[in-house]
Amino acid sequence: MRQALFAGLLTVLATSVVGTWVVLRGMSFLGDALAHGILPGVAIAFILNVNTSIGAFLAALAMVGGIGLIRNHSPLPEDTSIGVLFVGFLALAVVIMSSQSGAYSGDLNRFLFGSVTAIDNTDLVRQGVAAAVSIAGVALFYRAFLVMTFDETQAEMLGLRPRLAHGVLLVLLATAIVSSFQTVGNLLVFAFLVAPPATATLLVRRVPAIMATAVGLGAVSVVVGLLISYHQGTASGATMALVTVVIFLLTLAGVALSRATRKAVRPAVG
Repeated sequence: MRQALFAGLLTVLATSVVGTWVVLRGMSFLGDALAHGILPGVAIAFILNVNTSIGAFLAALAMVGGIGLIRNHSPLPEDTSIGVLFVGFLALAVVIMSSQSGAYSGDLNRFLFGSVTAIDNTDLVRQGVAAAVSIAGVALFYRAFLVMTFDETQAEMLGLRPRLAHGVLLVLLATAIVSSFQTVGNLLVFAFLVAPPATATLLVRRVPAIMATAVGLGAVSVVVGLLISYHQGTASGATMALVTVVIFLLTLAGVALSRATRKAVRPAVG
């Protein structure tokens, strides 16, 4: 459980700082597509008996490159291009998985849904490196990310090279996803990318505060989710992911109630 706690907290660090930009830039669909896009790499690496993280990262880079290529050379809206790659990579993963014997399904389910209690020291080191890379990358490109989030033309005029910054953000997103899929699973890592930063945007306004709040909310989700999982015998990754969503819904309800109360009080005071 101690290893699981450390793994969960490192997952939160990597996903929250990158996920903040995913939420602020409206890239949630891209994040979801990329989270699923690593599956072919995982399946191929598993079949070839090599490290699945290597296969996942190569698949993520292939998808990032494909997204950039289509974005630069296609007249189609970006979400259409992402959707095509999303379906293609997911279908390829299903084809690869279905071509193998049923004996592989149990281990592949671990990659789909996570197995945080099976994390070892090597996994923790890998997650620590990924979290450090994510934080360093966001710190280095912070100004470029911030300006291009609100005005990409202004970022270009300021010499911040928004296309390069966008590519770096995609690589950081891929790094966060690949480092976290063994903790919460490929199908659930998206919850940590989006839910804590989305909740944080309801509470604070400044970007650094959003990141810090997202990390704090994610850490609470990990602790509460692990405790529930331990005492109730539920799936750890799914329980932690569910807690992130519950916190978001409770926060949203609280903010909406607070606004409604203020609106009701103002006329009475007047």
